[in-house]
Amino acid sequence: MKSTLNSIFALGLGKTKRMLALFAVFALLTAGSVNAVYAQSEETTGEETTEAAAGDTAAAMEEDSAAATEAVMEEPVEEAPAAPVEEMEEAKTFHQVLKQKFIDGGPIFMSFVLICLILGLAICIERILYLSLSTSNSKKLLDEVESALNSGGVEAAKEVCRNTSGPVASIFYQGLERSTEGIDMVEKSVVSYGSVQMGLLEKGLSWISLFIALAPMLGFFGTVIGMIDAFDAIAAANNISPGIVAEGIGVALITTVSGLLVAMVLQVFYNYIVAKVDSIVNDMEDASITLIDLLVKHQASK
Repeated sequence: MKSTLNSIFALGLGKTKRMLALFAVFALLTAGSVNAVYAQSEETTGEETTEAAAGDTAAAMEEDSAAATEAVMEEPVEEAPAAPVEEMEEAKTFHQVLKQKFIDGGPIFMSFVLICLILGLAICIERILYLSLSTSNSKKLLDEVESALNSGGVEAAKEVCRNTSGPVASIFYQGLERSTEGIDMVEKSVVSYGSVQMGLLEKGLSWISLFIALAPMLGFFGTVIGMIDAFDAIAAANNISPGIVAEGIGVALITTVSGLLVAMVLQVFYNYIVAKVDSIVNDMEDASITLIDLLVKHQASK
């Protein structure tokens, strides 16, 4: 009995030892697994921490870069001061502006208008110079002729007229030439030669009138051509746009303005010349009447 109990006890003890050994092995395995998991968790956490730190650094760098870029963009950029439009326009001389308008208006029609201006001004200047030389002091000439008639007769008066320039002296000379044929002949001679002198004074005025009338006509002709070009451009583009018709209308307006400007300038000179001619003609008529009176008085005193 006792030996049986010992056997059972020994058997139980052996099983117990084997269970303890198995438990110890299981505990060791479990502890190794936990340590491995813990170590892996620490490595993962470390990598995440490193990645997070790197991400934070990159984010910080991006923020610094963005801040620097915004600062650079916000800084006022010093630009070169742009010249005002008025100063740029004032920089162009009148000659340059006139030349540009001449080109914009079309060289063909603007050339004709320019020719009218040049020829018209040339004739006006020639007439003004001629009329200035034709103007004389009629009162002084009459006094000298009267003195010559009283002192030396008709021949002395004719010598005074030969030495004096101007249409009045020429008319006086022609009248004195016919003084021996009677007063009626003197009067007819004075009237006839006065008409000749008046024709010489009015010489060239018809050409000035022609250019005054022709310049606006050429301008209007250029206007019509410009409008035709504008409508042709509209028809070709099949669209009404300011850019399409701007060139044709620009040509039309510039030629019109140029023609009117030339006509106005020549009209001023024309009116001045006509007024000057009228003044000289009136002076000739008054002087001629006075000359006839002097001759009548001279013949009566003989």
